[in-house]
Amino acid sequence: MTKKEDQIEPTGNSNPKSVELILEPKSSDIGAGFTVRRTLPSRHRRMVGPFIFFDHMGPVDFAPGKSMEVLPHPHIGLATVTYLFEGEVLHRDSVGSVQAIRPGAINWMVAGSGIVHSERTSEEVRASGQTLHGIQLWVALPPEREDGAPAFFHHPADTIPGRELKPGVHGRVLIGKAWDMESPVETYSRMLYAEIQMAKDVVWTLDSLEKEQAIYVAMGKVMIDGETHESGNMLVLRPGAVVEIRATEDALLMVLGGDSLGPRKIYWNFVHSDPDKIEQAKERWKAQTFPGVEGETEFVPLPGS
Repeated sequence: MTKKEDQIEPTGNSNPKSVELILEPKSSDIGAGFTVRRTLPSRHRRMVGPFIFFDHMGPVDFAPGKSMEVLPHPHIGLATVTYLFEGEVLHRDSVGSVQAIRPGAINWMVAGSGIVHSERTSEEVRASGQTLHGIQLWVALPPEREDGAPAFFHHPADTIPGRELKPGVHGRVLIGKAWDMESPVETYSRMLYAEIQMAKDVVWTLDSLEKEQAIYVAMGKVMIDGETHESGNMLVLRPGAVVEIRATEDALLMVLGGDSLGPRKIYWNFVHSDPDKIEQAKERWKAQTFPGVEGETEFVPLPGS
């Protein structure tokens, strides 16, 4: 997804117990009037492990003939992770990928030295209309991979492991390893991204699985440390915290975390540890020397250009 640098200031509050920080999202328009809830990066917390960007899109209903159309735009120095709960997005990129992204699948796009992609709606889906609901993350890459070759990997829903963790709790490991499950997604640093479904009134304990760890409430409400947290809240956990979670209604949680990679500079759709690489990417995009996406003639201009 494309973004603007001046739209990354969610609010935060402290919590003296297992939750170190509560991040609340800020609405951001990613183009064509399509609004998302953005939680990372924040002035209160820039990253959780390698995760540097967190957008929750929808649920939004598109009537027949209406659609989400995100024009071609560039990335460097990061990997994008797209995961849908409902709907379909048609991904095209400059390495030649054309992929319909559907619920339950993981789509891992490595920008490296530079990739361009669009996110659109197929003619068939546009004609029938749809509800679109999902999450897109950005993952910072380690220095040795920031300028590597771009790539795209699609992992269908039936390849992503999931199982009952206890009665009323179902988990899927989207990226990384946990609960005797391992995702097929190959990463360049240690990280975890998991989906947890909880039935109302069930209590479940989340162990400390990563050096940095957070819980995002995607749907429903949960209680932690005697406080209720609702959809849109990201709870950054204290290091080593073991968290008892009570679902006060049916809830869907995303668990994310991993090893820190150190600070990163962010400008628009560019992420890098070297500010000079950001400046070079800006000039490349203004000059339109990034690789193109076959079949696309439009593009998102650099902000301010």
